[in-house]
This record gives sequence, C-alpha cells and structure tokens, in this order.
Amino acid sequence: MARNVVISGGGTGIGLATAQLFAADGDQVLLLGRRAEVLEQAGVPGALTYAVDLSKPRGARGVERFVAAELGTVDVLVHSAGGAGHLEPEVDSDEPLDVVLHNWSLNFGLNTLTAALLTEALKDRLADPGGRVLFIGSIAAFRGSGNVAYAASKAALHPYAHDLARRLGPRGITVNVVAPGYVEDTEFFGGAMDEERRDRLVAETSTGRAATPGDVAATLHWLASHAAGHVTSQIIQVNGGAERGH
Repeated sequence: MARNVVISGGGTGIGLATAQLFAADGDQVLLLGRRAEVLEQAGVPGALTYAVDLSKPRGARGVERFVAAELGTVDVLVHSAGGAGHLEPEVDSDEPLDVVLHNWSLNFGLNTLTAALLTEALKDRLADPGGRVLFIGSIAAFRGSGNVAYAASKAALHPYAHDLARRLGPRGITVNVVAPGYVEDTEFFGGAMDEERRDRLVAETSTGRAATPGDVAATLHWLASHAAGHVTSQIIQVNGGAERGH
C-alpha cells in the first residue's frame, strides 16, 4: 500500500536519493527545500514539492497546512535538510564573538531547528500505528569536527530523538537517527573538500571508500519498513567503520 513520505532537503544529495527509493516503491513523496527550482528539477516521479525555510515557525506551519490539504497523513518523515553553512553568507563583522554567535546560530538553525519545528508541526499527522520519524545526524556528533557548532547541532538531535521515541512510541511510531560519515556527491562541503582531506577521510574507513547518498538512503528506507518496526530510539552509524558504534 502506498505511503505518504515527507523529505526535507529532498532536492539534492541524501534527501534526493531517499526520495528516489520511496518513489520507486510507488509511495507519494513530498520534497521540501528552500530552492523551488532545485525541487522542481529533482526528477522524482510523481513527487509533490514545497519550497520553504524550515528554520522559521511560519515555514513549518505552512508545510503542515500543505500536508493537511494534499496528503492528510504522514507515514514517513525524513529530516535531510541541513549543512555546515558552507553555502550561506559569511557574517559581516570582524568581531570574534560576532563570528561565534553567527556560526552557532546558523548551524542550530540549519540542523536542529529545521528538524524540531517540522516534527512538532507534523507529529499529530503521523500515521499511528506505523509512522516513522528519521533524522540525519553525523559522525561529527560522536567525535567533533573542524566546525564544533555543526557537530553540536547534530549531537542535539540525539536526546530529541530519544525523547520523541518515548512520546510517540505508545502510538506505534518509531524514531531513529542515521549518522553518516563522509558522503560524496552532496552539496555539504560547498566545494571546500580538497584531495588531501578526502584521502584522509576515506583512509579512516574499513571499507576503503567514501559513502554515497544511496548508502544512507538504503538505511533510511529499511528503518521505514515494516521489518524495522521494533527498532526505535537508536543512532545508526553509516560510515564504513570510521567511527565505532556506541
């Protein structure tokens, strides 16, 4: 039976790969993102699109109204929107604390608030039983990164997911986080990845390769399946062994 699948950040990278998997199952997919043209050019068969800034309450409320009108119920909610701010304008200040404030506010807006606001807006529309909430975390939440604000904003999803799993569990809804390591073919690095850094990240894996968006999408797809109905409140790492499970 076809499901309704809502994917933030659905126009590129992991979100797009995930959308393609669900669409191939015959599910109705709704792609969310800030850039209407990117969503429209995604080429996901039968997908609906809605351009929105999910870091603002107005944006999340707009999605809820759209979902109410077009879908009614959400079977799977995938939070793929986010990033480390590489595509955003830099702060117009040389004051060090202004830079810190900008970086932390930006990353929590991109990665934490987008997920929390959209979840809270749609939680009453999640299918029960059988609903799925899936967050994209990061290896950085376990080990830090060159951008501590980004790592912290992803780590913040962990307690939120655990609390949400407790709240939604009685309705038969599962909540999990998938935490990728280095993934190629995304906009995440904004052109900032050099060959030396890439080689170092790949060398950290046991598999000897970078992940693809499809690797992460396949894990999300399984967690949304009936087979994963008793898996909830988990942080699933997809990093080729670069970081061990905790």
